[in-house]
Amino acid sequence: MTATTPPGAALRVLAVDDEKPALDELVYLLRAQPEVGEIHAARESTAALRLLRQHPVDAVFLDINMPGLDGMELAGVLAEFAHPPAVVFVTAHDDRAVAAFDLGAVDYLLKPLRTERLAEAVRRIGATRSATAPPAAAPRADPAEVIPVELGGVTTLVHRSSVNWVEADGDYARLHTSAGSHLVRIPLSALETRWRDAGFLRVHRSYLIALRLVTGLRTASGATLVCLRGEGEAAAVELPVSRRQLRELKNRLVHGPRQNWTGR
Repeated sequence: MTATTPPGAALRVLAVDDEKPALDELVYLLRAQPEVGEIHAARESTAALRLLRQHPVDAVFLDINMPGLDGMELAGVLAEFAHPPAVVFVTAHDDRAVAAFDLGAVDYLLKPLRTERLAEAVRRIGATRSATAPPAAAPRADPAEVIPVELGGVTTLVHRSSVNWVEADGDYARLHTSAGSHLVRIPLSALETRWRDAGFLRVHRSYLIALRLVTGLRTASGATLVCLRGEGEAAAVELPVSRRQLRELKNRLVHGPRQNWTGR
Protein backbone atom coordinates (compact mmCIF):
# COMPACT_ATOMS: atom_id res chain seq x y z
CA MET A 1 0.00 0.00 0.00
CA THR A 2 1.03 3.61 -0.44
CA ALA A 3 0.00 6.81 1.29
CA THR A 4 0.53 10.40 0.34
CA THR A 5 3.24 12.55 1.91
CA PRO A 6 2.65 16.24 2.68
CA PRO A 7 4.12 18.60 0.07
CA GLY A 8 7.60 19.74 1.09
CA ALA A 9 8.48 16.53 2.93
CA ALA A 10 11.32 14.38 1.60
CA LEU A 11 10.26 11.90 -1.07
CA ARG A 12 10.06 8.24 -0.16
CA VAL A 13 11.10 6.15 -3.15
CA LEU A 14 11.50 2.54 -4.25
CA ALA A 15 14.10 1.54 -6.86
CA VAL A 16 13.51 -1.69 -8.78
CA ASP A 17 16.04 -3.30 -11.15
CA ASP A 18 17.02 -6.96 -11.55
CA GLU A 19 20.66 -6.06 -12.34
CA LYS A 20 22.54 -5.31 -9.12
CA PRO A 21 25.10 -2.86 -10.60
CA ALA A 22 22.30 -0.85 -12.23
CA LEU A 23 20.25 -0.91 -9.01
CA ASP A 24 23.22 0.17 -6.90
CA GLU A 25 23.93 3.07 -9.28
CA LEU A 26 20.29 4.17 -9.23
CA VAL A 27 20.19 4.14 -5.43
CA TYR A 28 23.48 6.05 -5.28
CA LEU A 29 22.20 8.74 -7.65
CA LEU A 30 18.88 9.01 -5.81
CA ARG A 31 20.69 9.54 -2.51
CA ALA A 32 22.43 12.53 -4.07
CA GLN A 33 19.07 14.22 -4.74
CA PRO A 34 18.23 16.64 -1.90
CA GLU A 35 14.48 16.10 -2.34
CA VAL A 36 14.79 12.35 -1.75
CA GLY A 37 14.70 10.90 1.75
CA GLU A 38 13.83 7.27 2.43
CA ILE A 39 15.00 4.84 -0.29
CA HIS A 40 14.10 1.16 -0.66
CA ALA A 41 15.45 -1.23 -3.28
CA ALA A 42 14.24 -4.47 -4.85
CA ARG A 43 15.60 -6.71 -7.60
CA GLU A 44 12.29 -8.11 -8.82
CA SER A 45 8.63 -7.20 -8.85
CA THR A 46 7.43 -9.65 -6.20
CA ALA A 47 9.95 -8.30 -3.70
CA ALA A 48 8.91 -4.77 -4.67
CA LEU A 49 5.28 -5.52 -3.87
CA ARG A 50 6.25 -7.03 -0.51
CA LEU A 51 8.20 -3.88 0.33
CA LEU A 52 5.29 -1.67 -0.67
CA ARG A 53 3.00 -3.48 1.75
CA GLN A 54 5.35 -2.51 4.58
CA HIS A 55 6.76 0.83 3.45
CA PRO A 56 4.58 3.52 1.81
CA VAL A 57 6.39 5.37 -0.97
CA ASP A 58 5.73 8.40 -3.14
CA ALA A 59 7.50 7.16 -6.26
CA VAL A 60 8.84 4.00 -7.87
CA PHE A 61 11.86 4.10 -10.20
CA LEU A 62 11.34 1.02 -12.28
CA ASP A 63 13.27 -1.00 -14.87
CA ILE A 64 11.19 -2.52 -17.67
CA ASN A 65 12.89 -5.77 -18.73
CA MET A 66 12.85 -8.01 -15.66
CA PRO A 67 12.15 -11.73 -15.22
CA GLY A 68 8.71 -12.74 -14.02
CA LEU A 69 6.47 -9.70 -13.69
CA ASP A 70 8.14 -7.07 -15.86
CA GLY A 71 8.17 -3.32 -15.22
CA MET A 72 5.15 -2.57 -17.39
CA GLU A 73 3.10 -5.24 -15.65
CA LEU A 74 4.20 -4.01 -12.22
CA ALA A 75 3.22 -0.46 -13.16
CA GLY A 76 -0.23 -1.77 -14.07
CA VAL A 77 -0.52 -3.31 -10.60
CA LEU A 78 0.62 -0.08 -8.94
CA ALA A 79 -2.05 1.84 -10.84
CA GLU A 80 -4.71 -0.13 -8.97
CA PHE A 81 -3.48 1.00 -5.55
CA ALA A 82 -5.76 3.28 -3.57
CA HIS A 83 -2.98 5.89 -3.62
CA PRO A 84 -0.77 4.98 -6.60
CA PRO A 85 2.87 6.05 -6.36
CA ALA A 86 4.36 8.08 -9.18
CA VAL A 87 6.18 5.83 -11.65
CA VAL A 88 9.43 6.68 -13.43
CA PHE A 89 10.73 4.08 -15.86
CA VAL A 90 14.51 3.62 -16.00
CA THR A 91 15.54 1.46 -18.96
CA ALA A 92 18.13 0.89 -21.65
CA HIS A 93 15.43 0.58 -24.31
CA ASP A 94 13.90 3.58 -26.08
CA ASP A 95 11.04 1.73 -27.79
CA ARG A 96 8.60 1.49 -24.86
CA ALA A 97 8.10 5.18 -24.15
CA VAL A 98 4.60 5.42 -25.65
CA ALA A 99 3.40 2.40 -23.65
CA ALA A 100 5.04 3.81 -20.54
CA PHE A 101 3.23 7.14 -20.75
CA ASP A 102 -0.01 5.32 -21.56
CA LEU A 103 0.37 3.78 -18.10
CA GLY A 104 0.62 7.24 -16.57
CA ALA A 105 4.40 7.37 -16.05
CA VAL A 106 5.76 10.68 -14.78
CA ASP A 107 9.00 10.27 -16.72
CA TYR A 108 11.01 7.83 -18.86
CA LEU A 109 14.77 7.78 -18.28
CA LEU A 110 17.29 6.06 -20.52
CA LYS A 111 20.38 4.25 -19.27
CA PRO A 112 23.12 5.19 -18.70
CA LEU A 113 21.50 7.61 -16.29
CA ARG A 114 22.42 11.27 -16.39
CA THR A 115 22.26 13.18 -13.11
CA GLU A 116 20.42 16.13 -14.64
CA ARG A 117 17.69 13.92 -16.12
CA LEU A 118 17.21 12.12 -12.82
CA ALA A 119 16.98 15.47 -11.06
CA GLU A 120 14.33 16.57 -13.57
CA ALA A 121 12.31 13.43 -12.88
CA VAL A 122 12.50 14.08 -9.13
CA ARG A 123 11.34 17.65 -9.68
CA ARG A 124 8.37 16.41 -11.70
CA ILE A 125 7.37 14.08 -8.90
CA GLY A 126 7.61 16.90 -6.41
CA ALA A 127 5.61 19.26 -8.60
CA THR A 128 2.89 16.67 -9.07
CA ARG A 129 2.66 16.08 -5.34
CA SER A 130 2.66 19.80 -4.53
CA ALA A 131 -0.25 20.37 -6.89
CA THR A 132 -2.51 18.22 -4.71
CA ALA A 133 -3.63 19.20 -1.23
CA PRO A 134 -3.44 16.33 1.27
CA PRO A 135 -4.95 13.96 2.01
CA ALA A 136 -6.00 13.54 -1.63
CA ALA A 137 -4.09 11.06 -3.77
CA ALA A 138 -1.43 12.37 -6.11
CA PRO A 139 -2.96 13.15 -9.49
CA ARG A 140 -2.52 10.55 -12.21
CA ALA A 141 -0.85 11.70 -15.39
CA ASP A 142 -3.25 11.95 -18.33
CA PRO A 143 -1.72 9.75 -21.09
CA ALA A 144 -3.52 11.79 -23.73
CA GLU A 145 -1.87 15.04 -22.64
CA VAL A 146 1.69 14.30 -23.75
CA ILE A 147 3.61 12.40 -26.39
CA PRO A 148 7.18 11.26 -25.61
CA VAL A 149 9.73 12.23 -28.28
CA GLU A 150 13.16 10.60 -28.41
CA LEU A 151 15.99 12.81 -29.63
CA GLY A 152 19.66 12.11 -29.04
CA GLY A 153 18.93 9.65 -26.23
CA VAL A 154 16.79 12.18 -24.36
CA THR A 155 13.04 11.80 -23.90
CA THR A 156 11.13 15.06 -24.27
CA LEU A 157 7.42 15.43 -23.56
CA VAL A 158 5.46 17.22 -26.27
CA HIS A 159 2.25 18.55 -24.78
CA ARG A 160 -0.90 17.99 -26.76
CA SER A 161 -1.85 21.64 -26.30
CA SER A 162 1.19 22.66 -28.35
CA VAL A 163 0.27 20.47 -31.34
CA ASN A 164 -1.28 22.34 -34.27
CA TRP A 165 -1.65 19.48 -36.72
CA VAL A 166 -0.33 15.97 -37.29
CA GLU A 167 0.85 14.41 -40.55
CA ALA A 168 0.90 10.67 -41.29
CA ASP A 169 4.30 9.22 -42.20
CA GLY A 170 3.83 5.49 -42.70
CA ASP A 171 3.64 3.84 -39.27
CA TYR A 172 4.91 7.10 -37.77
CA ALA A 173 3.35 10.52 -37.29
CA ARG A 174 4.91 13.97 -37.49
CA LEU A 175 3.68 16.38 -34.83
CA HIS A 176 3.68 19.98 -36.05
CA THR A 177 3.83 22.18 -32.98
CA SER A 178 4.16 25.86 -32.21
CA ALA A 179 7.93 25.32 -31.79
CA GLY A 180 8.76 22.86 -34.59
CA SER A 181 8.00 19.32 -35.75
CA HIS A 182 8.70 15.92 -34.19
CA LEU A 183 8.55 12.43 -35.70
CA VAL A 184 7.07 9.91 -33.27
CA ARG A 185 6.66 6.16 -33.43
CA ILE A 186 2.88 6.08 -33.28
CA PRO A 187 0.36 5.80 -36.14
CA LEU A 188 -1.96 8.67 -36.97
CA SER A 189 -4.98 6.44 -36.34
CA ALA A 190 -3.95 6.01 -32.70
CA LEU A 191 -3.72 9.77 -32.14
CA GLU A 192 -7.04 10.23 -33.94
CA THR A 193 -8.73 7.97 -31.40
CA ARG A 194 -6.95 9.34 -28.33
CA TRP A 195 -7.36 13.02 -29.17
CA ARG A 196 -10.81 13.13 -30.75
CA ASP A 197 -12.51 14.29 -27.54
CA ALA A 198 -9.78 16.89 -26.97
CA GLY A 199 -10.63 19.02 -30.01
CA PHE A 200 -8.78 17.18 -32.77
CA LEU A 201 -10.28 15.82 -35.98
CA ARG A 202 -8.90 13.73 -38.81
CA VAL A 203 -9.79 15.67 -41.95
CA HIS A 204 -7.86 13.53 -44.42
CA ARG A 205 -6.17 10.14 -44.41
CA SER A 206 -2.89 12.00 -43.91
CA TYR A 207 -3.88 14.84 -41.56
CA LEU A 208 -5.21 15.37 -38.05
CA ILE A 209 -5.89 18.97 -37.03
CA ALA A 210 -6.54 21.01 -33.88
CA LEU A 211 -9.98 22.53 -34.36
CA ARG A 212 -9.08 25.50 -32.15
CA LEU A 213 -6.80 26.81 -34.92
CA VAL A 214 -9.29 26.66 -37.80
CA THR A 215 -9.90 30.08 -39.35
CA GLY A 216 -11.89 29.00 -42.38
CA LEU A 217 -12.50 26.72 -45.33
CA ARG A 218 -11.88 27.47 -48.97
CA THR A 219 -12.19 25.71 -52.32
CA ALA A 220 -9.32 25.53 -54.81
CA SER A 221 -9.38 23.53 -58.06
CA GLY A 222 -12.37 21.56 -56.82
CA ALA A 223 -10.70 20.58 -53.55
CA THR A 224 -11.62 21.82 -50.07
CA LEU A 225 -8.85 23.20 -47.89
CA VAL A 226 -9.01 23.93 -44.17
CA CYS A 227 -7.08 27.00 -43.04
CA LEU A 228 -5.18 26.88 -39.76
CA ARG A 229 -3.72 29.99 -38.17
CA GLY A 230 -0.10 30.02 -37.11
CA GLU A 231 0.79 29.73 -33.45
CA GLY A 232 4.16 30.38 -31.83
CA GLU A 233 6.88 29.86 -34.43
CA ALA A 234 4.56 27.89 -36.72
CA ALA A 235 3.25 29.52 -39.88
CA ALA A 236 -0.37 29.38 -41.02
CA VAL A 237 -1.13 26.37 -43.24
CA GLU A 238 -3.84 25.05 -45.52
CA LEU A 239 -4.51 21.32 -45.54
CA PRO A 240 -6.75 19.22 -47.78
CA VAL A 241 -10.07 17.92 -46.49
CA SER A 242 -11.46 14.67 -47.87
CA ARG A 243 -15.06 14.66 -49.08
CA ARG A 244 -15.89 12.00 -46.52
CA GLN A 245 -14.69 14.19 -43.64
CA LEU A 246 -16.01 17.54 -44.83
CA ARG A 247 -19.47 17.22 -43.30
CA GLU A 248 -18.12 16.14 -39.92
CA LEU A 249 -15.60 18.98 -39.97
CA LYS A 250 -18.32 21.56 -40.60
CA ASN A 251 -20.49 20.01 -37.91
CA ARG A 252 -17.69 20.06 -35.34
CA LEU A 253 -16.86 23.66 -36.15
CA VAL A 254 -20.44 24.87 -35.93
CA HIS A 255 -21.60 22.84 -32.94
CA GLY A 256 -18.35 22.29 -31.08
CA PRO A 257 -17.17 24.35 -28.11
CA ARG A 258 -14.86 26.44 -30.29
CA GLN A 259 -16.53 28.57 -32.97
CA ASN A 260 -13.63 30.85 -33.94
CA TRP A 261 -13.85 30.21 -37.64
CA THR A 262 -15.30 31.89 -40.72
CA GLY A 263 -16.46 29.84 -43.67
CA ARG A 264 -15.90 31.25 -47.11
